[in-house]
Amino acid sequence: MRKPPSGKNSVVKETIYTTLVSTVNNRRMNRLKKSRSAGQKKSSVRQQIVNAARTHFFSHGFRRVTMDDLAEELGISKKTLYAHFPGKFDLLEAVLADKLTSVEATLKEVTRAHPDDFPATLRNLLAGTQRELDEIKPPFVRDMRQKAPDVFKLVERRRRALIQRYMGRFFVDGQRVGMVRKDIPAKLIVEILLAMVQSIMNPPKMEELGMMPKEGYTGILKIVLEGALTPKGRKS
Repeated sequence: MRKPPSGKNSVVKETIYTTLVSTVNNRRMNRLKKSRSAGQKKSSVRQQIVNAARTHFFSHGFRRVTMDDLAEELGISKKTLYAHFPGKFDLLEAVLADKLTSVEATLKEVTRAHPDDFPATLRNLLAGTQRELDEIKPPFVRDMRQKAPDVFKLVERRRRALIQRYMGRFFVDGQRVGMVRKDIPAKLIVEILLAMVQSIMNPPKMEELGMMPKEGYTGILKIVLEGALTPKGRKS
């Protein structure tokens, strides 16, 4: 808004100008606040939906949980639910993304909590892995194999990136303090871990072996660590 020129009755004009500018600015601020509030509310509702779906999907499988069931449990309309997630597979992808975000947060915390204490990091890594995977029950693994093999490919890509980033750093740190063998490159150890996870940690193989993800990944990690750790590392 352009400031009016000075002259006769300039004080009055200046007052009117200031009032107009203030009114316009207040309106802009109110619109911005309303927009932020609406965005936060939408984000909150979306996360509530994801949280509820995550609990039911991982425990009972996603085939047995209907969108209507979730809407009723959350006390929202089906219209609101479908506005956030047009279909169950959209919600499934959001649940898996939320889970992987949780896993990454755990890995980040574990690898940064004790940068100079490899044994403590190793113990926390095993405990954190078991805790994260304990959430996933057999019905979910079955449904992923039967109904959502393409969705699982998204999990595999993200999982590979997480293992490369955090486990790679973990093995390098272990070599630095003499807990991990130096005659084997850390990158090779990570690739061996990735190959085992890729071939075993998938819904068809988990069902074939009759194993839970927690058991499978913990077993793989222990085998890799047995070969990668030095005598000093094993004692710790």
